[in-house]
Amino acid sequence: MAEIITTANGVPQGQGKLLQLIGFSIGNNVFGVDIRLAHEIIRSAAITSVPNAPDFVEGVINLRGNIFPVIDLRKRLNLYNNKSAKEEIWIMILEIQGMMTGFIVDSVTRVLKVYSNTLEEKSGKIPDELDKIFVSGAYNVGGVLLVMLDFNKILLGEEIKELQSME
Repeated sequence: MAEIITTANGVPQGQGKLLQLIGFSIGNNVFGVDIRLAHEIIRSAAITSVPNAPDFVEGVINLRGNIFPVIDLRKRLNLYNNKSAKEEIWIMILEIQGMMTGFIVDSVTRVLKVYSNTLEEKSGKIPDELDKIFVSGAYNVGGVLLVMLDFNKILLGEEIKELQSME
């Protein structure tokens, strides 16, 4: 379900380019990713462990003959202090720096439409436990802070090379 963010009187907020974002949560935090990065969202998949992988890499999945590395976003963002992970997981398959990668999140909410000029860059409202290097800004979505992650910074160059070798 897509939703355009509006003011109290129903008028669309902001101006500028209209963006579509996928909302997702990890613990009590709500995040967003540009829908153009997403290739697929799956509820669960058999994840095969990879020896000597970084601790935030859960392993790899085989999705219709394609092998993708899978990253636990909670671990990567050091969000251990939030409520514990749910038993049922969601995996967002995103194309990051030319590589298909799965990211484990607690839940995927819905597609939101926001105006690009309403982004608050490096907002002071971003939770303290979240490393600001991974954040591109935040949107106020109906009173909820939706933190935009910069997935190009989630992985370092050497980590990308290591993940590519897993494929």
